[in-house]
Amino acid sequence: MTTRRPIEFWHFGRPEITKIEAEAERLEALGYDGLTLTDSQNLSGDTYVALTLAARATSKLMIGPGVTNPLTRHAAVTAGAIASVQEASGGRAMLGIGRGDSSLFNIGHKPVSPTAFERYVSDVQTYLRGDALDAGGYTSRLHWLAQSDMPKTPVDVGATGPKVIGIGARLADRVSFSLGADPDRLAWGVEQARQAVGDGGTMPSLGAYLNVCVHDDVERAAELVRAGVGIFAHFTSMPGASRDKVKEGDNAVFNRLSDYDKARHGRSDAAHAEALPLDFIKRFAVIGPAEDCIAKLVALSRLGLDRMFIIGPRVDQFGDEAVQAQARLAADVFPALRSLAA
Repeated sequence: MTTRRPIEFWHFGRPEITKIEAEAERLEALGYDGLTLTDSQNLSGDTYVALTLAARATSKLMIGPGVTNPLTRHAAVTAGAIASVQEASGGRAMLGIGRGDSSLFNIGHKPVSPTAFERYVSDVQTYLRGDALDAGGYTSRLHWLAQSDMPKTPVDVGATGPKVIGIGARLADRVSFSLGADPDRLAWGVEQARQAVGDGGTMPSLGAYLNVCVHDDVERAAELVRAGVGIFAHFTSMPGASRDKVKEGDNAVFNRLSDYDKARHGRSDAAHAEALPLDFIKRFAVIGPAEDCIAKLVALSRLGLDRMFIIGPRVDQFGDEAVQAQARLAADVFPALRSLAA
């Protein structure tokens, strides 16, 4: 009989510098495996400072940005920052990276091109391995990394479209899909990764970003994750994004999301978030009583996912209600999915 390792459950949060240590301690006590923090310099504090504080406040919790981007920092700076967090945490770090969204539109930039993204991921991997690259005729490497006894920090590409999924599958250690919770859509993403590595290639570890809320009232659960669904569904609405395996009726929703209210990014009162129908949120997210959430997450886990990044209700918006949802997820849902590995 074969077994698989338990799924990792990561909390998706924000780098609130004065609160992150207590938050990290609480999540570790609840049984979360990891904490990933947004990297959006205009909207919150520095993610690497917050990750270091989280590392110092915990002993087991894995940590990393979810996600950084290729534009706001040079590849050597990004590699040096996450390698430093790897040192501070005793080997618990990972580097989540994508093409960029709020971190870039807040400084007047669009997401970087897939070509630029591929080059950046390749450079970061070179630096993290301790290898050298040619930087305008200069041999560039992280010299100090040779003195580290920590394992190489894994790179996790956050991906929605086939080009970026392929880049992650070929160059990164991990790929995490931002496709929502529809099993058909996620199965399509897994197949894109398989095609990218080809016959005989090594599949990267796979994960997914998922909007989740355990709540006995489905309509209230939808309101608690509405803002997060707006962010993550927005990635499929962006120009050039793939709509493969999108349910026919959902295309109209994605079309409306293309008119994204950037000034209210991450808020449930944003026009694009308010326009999301309940039925769409039910399909795109994982919401409702614990048994319903378990059934949907089990179906997704069987696609071969090793980790799930949980985007739940935000504590800064919903207070104790958000904390209770996090606790119910950890107590009522995590054990059921972890038992699948036995």
